[in-house]
Amino acid sequence: MRVCPRLLSSAPAPAHFSRVLAADNVTKRYNAVLALDRVSVTIEPGGCLALVGESGAGKSTLLRCFNRLVDPDSGRVLLHGADAAHLDPIAVRRRTGYVPQDGGLLPHWRVARNVALVPSLLGDPAANDRADAALELVGLDPRRFGDRHPAELSGGQRQRVALARALAARPSAVLLDEPFGALDAITRAELRDAFAELRARVSFTCMLVTHDLHEAVALASRIAVLRDGRVEQEGAPEELLARPATAYVARLLEQARVR
Repeated sequence: MRVCPRLLSSAPAPAHFSRVLAADNVTKRYNAVLALDRVSVTIEPGGCLALVGESGAGKSTLLRCFNRLVDPDSGRVLLHGADAAHLDPIAVRRRTGYVPQDGGLLPHWRVARNVALVPSLLGDPAANDRADAALELVGLDPRRFGDRHPAELSGGQRQRVALARALAARPSAVLLDEPFGALDAITRAELRDAFAELRARVSFTCMLVTHDLHEAVALASRIAVLRDGRVEQEGAPEELLARPATAYVARLLEQARVR
């Protein structure tokens, strides 16, 4: 995967903030369902926090609090130390990369226009160049793929385009909600390896929702295990493997056969 230097200067966190993303006692209810129960997590600059757990654990709800697709009922979500509740939600979404499970590409737009969307909305005069650079960054030649529609791509290629779109505006943080979950096993493994290589070369902070503990261990610098809206354990992968904090975490690791 060839890395374009035009994207190496992704926006850094302000020097006086040690955390890019943080949740502080966040609670969210959907009617009678308690989706998040006083959840607190932090992500350091350049780190990757994987949110793992069973369906309904609250992973996607927590992730979407960070781009204000969901607003918590109580607690605070902090972006570079600023309370997200006091920030314009449109501005937050344009400054935070987001990759949903289905990619979220606009089907009637060609690849290059999809990727240039956020830089264009931000008024960047180099939006098209940003799009080309982002496509190169994820291993797609813009001359070959830029003029195609999403329907003309494979599932793996569409997810690469979605990642390119998330990175094109050089965000300080990227949110990924099961980005490889809908792919076949071989394509998923290829994209997981490509993503790990990308993060090794280009530093950006990310939050990754995944059901796959092997994926979390391979990609994340820290893992938060959620269960019924609460954090059972949060720590570096080696910490969870060596010292599961609860019987639930130990059972999850054993069932996934993670070593």
